Amino acid sequence: MTNRRGEHRPGETPKETVHVDCDSCVARGLACGDCVISVLLGTPDTGVDLDTSDQDALAVLAESGLVPPLRLIPGAQRAESVQSRLEWTEFG
Repeated sequence: MTNRRGEHRPGETPKETVHVDCDSCVARGLACGDCVISVLLGTPDTGVDLDTSDQDALAVLAESGLVPPLRLIPGAQRAESVQSRLEWTEFG
């Protein structure tokens, strides 16, 4: 988090810009209703870039309970089921 002059606090590592792409998030569908991006922007058609000030502001809002936290799981790929879909047959 930064101070009023935009300087990072001692001992804190500066954050990088985070690219949020809902299409590549493995939590999509499961956690969208509890993700700050969906709450504030809906599901954006394109990705969203969050710079350090954006991340800091969202963190403060989330910590105060005004919005949910970012639920993005970056760099992950969706897993495919190894079991085929079950077909049910009615007997009677």
